[in-house]
Amino acid sequence: MSSFLSCPLIVSHPDHLTASWAQYVVNLHSADTIVKQVKIISVDVGTTTRVRIRVCHNGPDSMPKEWFIKIPSLNWRARTITALPRLLQTEIRFYNELASKVPTRKPKVLSARSAFLKGSTLVLNDIAEKQAIPGHPADALTVGQAYLIVEQLSKLHATFWNKTHENPKYNWLSGPVRQIEDHLGTALAVPLMKRGLKKAGKLVPEALHAPAIRYARHRREVMRYLAQGVQTVIHHDCHPGNLFWQDKKPGLLDWQMVRIGEGIGDVAYFLATSLKPHIRKENEIQLINHYISSLRGNEVSGIDSEQMLNRYRAHLTYPFEAMLVTLAVGKMMELKANETLIERAVSAVEDNNSFLDML
Repeated sequence: MSSFLSCPLIVSHPDHLTASWAQYVVNLHSADTIVKQVKIISVDVGTTTRVRIRVCHNGPDSMPKEWFIKIPSLNWRARTITALPRLLQTEIRFYNELASKVPTRKPKVLSARSAFLKGSTLVLNDIAEKQAIPGHPADALTVGQAYLIVEQLSKLHATFWNKTHENPKYNWLSGPVRQIEDHLGTALAVPLMKRGLKKAGKLVPEALHAPAIRYARHRREVMRYLAQGVQTVIHHDCHPGNLFWQDKKPGLLDWQMVRIGEGIGDVAYFLATSLKPHIRKENEIQLINHYISSLRGNEVSGIDSEQMLNRYRAHLTYPFEAMLVTLAVGKMMELKANETLIERAVSAVEDNNSFLDML
């Protein structure tokens, strides 16, 4: 409790989300507003602990009354996995330093604080208060929705296309924290892949086991290969559960994996996880072409369509890995949803022979 008292905007447990704490947050935006009561609506424990609360106050309509809070996971395994790569701290830094430049719909940040040895707390408006509909990881998007997401990704990528190396303020997106995450991912790749394949059972065909283990053993080289394209800011975790819809238009949630990378990787992750396999197979070429066309419409030049398609196929290996690692670690995503995304990612790598030329 001492850290709560010494740094009142940072909390470590849902029990700390009191009216007194909420008053500190409100004071950042509206000094005359008084918080009367806080009611916890829900608590969801995964890679972080996500809490929805209702805040009763007498402030203006511009001050949200429904909040969405993220604090470190109460699950020890998930907390251990996310501690070294500092995923929540990364999202906090995104909202403090980068969000205003990102041309996609995002929640409004009310407070984003992190302090060494004290913890991290991110407070956003609850998008449901504005009649937005949050996605669920197992959602199957329509083709029309997929086109809208691809357009949003193209706008994001075009904004920073080949510019991140020019400005040192973007260095943190590929700095020591990301390097630690890459080293950790490489060190644990083989045991986690083997565990994921075992737990997945028949969800992953036997023919993919050897290529998947080979991928894990050579993960460092694979990551270098997947970073060879033009660099930009990427979301890196664009599955249905990290989307929301407002007035039939999409927005992006959960920026804790944001980094510098190749834009088509976001498209691959999205298509591999968000569409039913037969829908993806029938439409992925057109969707990739739409992504390319949207980039060009946002003043990005020098794109080779055939090369982009080949890079897309290679990047499909990452959502395959990510979903199996999620299963291996456990308690990071609802099991049924995780299994659904594994099935979709498996189909994507099979249809595109994604492991064939990787190593």
